[in-house]
Amino acid sequence: MRILGISGSPKAGGNNDKLIGKVLEIAEKKGFETETVFISSSLIAPCTACGACAKEGGRCPINDDMQTVYDRLVSADGIIVSSPVYFGTMTAQLKALFDRSVLLRRQGFQLSNKVGAAMAVGGSRNGGQEKTIQSIHEWMHIHGMIVIGDGSHFGGILQKPALEDEEGMKTAIDTVNKLCDVLGMMK
Repeated sequence: MRILGISGSPKAGGNNDKLIGKVLEIAEKKGFETETVFISSSLIAPCTACGACAKEGGRCPINDDMQTVYDRLVSADGIIVSSPVYFGTMTAQLKALFDRSVLLRRQGFQLSNKVGAAMAVGGSRNGGQEKTIQSIHEWMHIHGMIVIGDGSHFGGILQKPALEDEEGMKTAIDTVNKLCDVLGMMK
């Protein structure tokens, strides 16, 4: 089974890129194949609501890195998304990826029943992480995904520097472990 990790940070090598790397390491040790999408090294333009994806066999006319992201999303069994908190929610770059994923919804709900989990990194302990996770979960619900948390809360809630946040890293580790457990039950 394959898990796709998406880092929604435009900052290469930042907290979210490192966090996705760390949780995917855990998944690999459990026998899962992993793949990543780093917003920091991707060019994904915003959706223009042109409607081309709503047509039968529709394809997004914007020629950018989203074309390969579609394939990665569809081939994944589980998806874990992490975003820094920007002004109380996810980054604009991650929102562009989410908006453009409407093609997969309009072309047969291709993300339906995939297992999804979310993490967020804020500048302080209560820096908007829960709202950011809620926004990521909303995207997952709209696609018909099975949304999980960390086993007792919403997902990975961390403050920067993320890998040094012991309390937060526990929630991130619990989240990836729960994702792996649910995927294992579905196998």
